[in-house]
Amino acid sequence: MENMNPEPATAAHRAAILAIILASYFMILLDNSVIFTALPSLQADLQLGTGELSWVQDAYTLVFGGLLLLGARAGDLLGRRRVFVFGLVVFSVASLLIGLAPSGWWAISGRAIQGIGAAIVAPASLSLLTASFPEGRERTRAVALYGATAGMGASLGLVIGGALAHWISWRAGFFVNVPIGAAMIALAPRFLPETGRARGRFDLFGALSATLGVGALVFGIINTADAGWASAATVTAVTAGIVLLVVFVLIERRAAQPIMQLRLFASRRRAGAYVARFLYLGAMIAFFFFTTQFLQEVLGFDPLQAGMGFLPMTAVNFAVAMGIPRLVNRMPGSIPLVAGILITLAGMFWLSRVGVDSSYLTDVAFPMVLIGAGQGLAFAPLTSFGIVGAPAADAGAASGLVNTFHQVGTCLGLGIAVAAAATVPAAGAAAAHLAAQVSAALTTGSVLLLLALAVTAALILPADLAARRVLIPLGAAPAPLAEAAR
Repeated sequence: MENMNPEPATAAHRAAILAIILASYFMILLDNSVIFTALPSLQADLQLGTGELSWVQDAYTLVFGGLLLLGARAGDLLGRRRVFVFGLVVFSVASLLIGLAPSGWWAISGRAIQGIGAAIVAPASLSLLTASFPEGRERTRAVALYGATAGMGASLGLVIGGALAHWISWRAGFFVNVPIGAAMIALAPRFLPETGRARGRFDLFGALSATLGVGALVFGIINTADAGWASAATVTAVTAGIVLLVVFVLIERRAAQPIMQLRLFASRRRAGAYVARFLYLGAMIAFFFFTTQFLQEVLGFDPLQAGMGFLPMTAVNFAVAMGIPRLVNRMPGSIPLVAGILITLAGMFWLSRVGVDSSYLTDVAFPMVLIGAGQGLAFAPLTSFGIVGAPAADAGAASGLVNTFHQVGTCLGLGIAVAAAATVPAAGAAAAHLAAQVSAALTTGSVLLLLALAVTAALILPADLAARRVLIPLGAAPAPLAEAAR
């Protein structure tokens, strides 16, 4: 594929590209979390049961995660800017439909359509970013800001969702996407580079088996909260999910043009980054989902106060993330990554000790500061290692895998945390029971972070240090040597 537009020549042009990509990516990540602080208002307005309410989130993340690889492939074949704009149109229209939703199932269907748009925009945005910024300092800074956006989108979504639900309506959190999406749709053709169409086929069977496999697995895990692990529905769903994912891998091994290039896992750094991202995001979704409930149902915060309650994490996250580009230019990126996961783990474990008598300042805000600092350190290196060394022809596939493991980690992490919380027996007052459930869920999140730390230490750290030793004496390592060091 070749660029149809020339490489951007000015700093202002590159700044416009970065702004469009980050604003679009921020918008779709915002909807992963903007709903959390607004869930009680939405539930009351649309008269949803607990099970239906969970699908307001799960419909989005399941479709998002399940179709990401197909979305990445679409960008490679049809042109990344063209696909990016189409995804923004789908996402913006779906946001409008959710804001107008007269019923729960209308809202859930709209969230699924939103997931389709997000699955198109997310991989295209990262591919356009890597195509627009040359290797070196500029790309390092751009990728760092992209990674920071992932953390801040989740954090600020809680603040924005709580504020809008308190002052206006839960619907405003979706209406706000419409003018932002329209602005990005108008600006993208003017500034973003286009890639030409390429000959190829869509791996529809691979996409279908991946989406159904992840969906069945998540459904089975979530179903344990009500029916337990021994129920026929749980066993059937989990078994079907595992079988379908095995089928997916077999399809990808034999497909002439697979949506998931298995060769991308040959790099220890990339493979480690995908698995570590999966585990890290599984822990973070448990933190967001259950801490929001703790603030409102145990500490008595209203939606606005609950959203503002996340500001210590958000502020620290932003401050640390802004320093990452300078940091990774001075040391191997695996060092801040290990430090970030370790600091996040410390904050998560501290927060998991909450109880019905906990105070916000000492038991919630202080751990949040650690979690925010850890996020600020970890997200950018995780993103960078997910695309490091990927051939230009696989840029879309590598970007798709970064976002796929992000969203699938979110789906499965939430299911595992909900299942862990459901093991807490009901006893005493409702607030005390919920506090115990939150503690169990966040303890589970701590275990996921510990596993992410182990994966990073075993795969990413040694490979990154080895690559660093090859690159430093050579100044710029030839591709075969750089790849061997991975």
